[in-house]
Amino acid sequence: MLNSTPAFSRPATPASKCFHLMRLQQQTTRGELVAATGLSQPTVTRAVTALLKAGLVIERNDLTHSKGRGRPTIPLELADLHWVHAGIAVGTTTTYIGLYDTHGRTVRDVDVDTPMAKLGADDFIEHVMAGLNRLTAGLDRPLVSVGVTFPGRVSDDGVVDAPSLGWNGVDVAGRLRFQFSVPVTVTAAVPAILGSELQVAETDFGSPAPTVMTLFADDSVGAAVSGQDRITQLELPSAVVNELGTAGVLRASGTSAARLRQLVDAPDPGIRDLLNTRARRLGELTAQLAVEHRPNTVVVAGSAFIDDQAAPKLYAQSVRTTLPEDVQVELRLIPSHRDIVRAISRAVALDLLSREPLKLAQG
Repeated sequence: MLNSTPAFSRPATPASKCFHLMRLQQQTTRGELVAATGLSQPTVTRAVTALLKAGLVIERNDLTHSKGRGRPTIPLELADLHWVHAGIAVGTTTTYIGLYDTHGRTVRDVDVDTPMAKLGADDFIEHVMAGLNRLTAGLDRPLVSVGVTFPGRVSDDGVVDAPSLGWNGVDVAGRLRFQFSVPVTVTAAVPAILGSELQVAETDFGSPAPTVMTLFADDSVGAAVSGQDRITQLELPSAVVNELGTAGVLRASGTSAARLRQLVDAPDPGIRDLLNTRARRLGELTAQLAVEHRPNTVVVAGSAFIDDQAAPKLYAQSVRTTLPEDVQVELRLIPSHRDIVRAISRAVALDLLSREPLKLAQG
């Protein structure tokens, strides 16, 4: 059964650990996998054998080399499976759909207009299914998995609660499984930001995983933290979410502005003060969460930092002045909305492949 572990869990089985490392490099050897995973030679040998039998990995016998006595070393690399994995990043006005190969390279992508304020859940799902059908039309590759990220909260079985969209208990995963007959992962967008970090990390499985936190400030505000084994979305006070999200800031401005950029460009110094206060409060929130969860790195994303060029500096200053002296974190900003969308689309598309490669190969 697929989805046996939560979305964006750290690879847990010997096969998934080996497969994760092999996806990050062109070729590797069994010995290198032993060193990187911290697993025993027999365990790695069994894991590689299972990946070979599943057709996920091939041996490059043409590159075999010997080092003195003993068995020759045969390099390993990913098989060219011709699979595609769909990643759907849902936005309030536009939804991005990407198709990716096993290495995570983009095969095709498209933006689909999805004005959430005007679409009910059923109409939205129909829009997304139509967009994915158009994208896969004429593609001589099988679609083997679908992943979707949503604003709001998502249960482990893919049921979406997004109050900002007027959605309550919408079974998106079930609808998409029925339509496409493939495994489907549905998650919140905020954990997917950390999932994208996890999937490209040169993980040393023999050492404790570094703790990474993300703060996403856009139409709404959310945070997530990566632990030793999985990524968890954090519960934030509803007042913080409502006041520091873009919708709350637009309301507080007392203007007719519909987008954050309109506030940023406004000549009214009172509006600038409102935006500065938002940036500082987001910094204070980050510091409070950092004290509780002790991350090594905080990844910051969202229009609050991208569309307001004055915000990142004020935010960083607020984090530094609020943090106790014994807590040190590295701050890193994802520089554009497009980077965020593509990162989370790729992450959710490849999530099942990363966590359960053998089970995905078995169908």
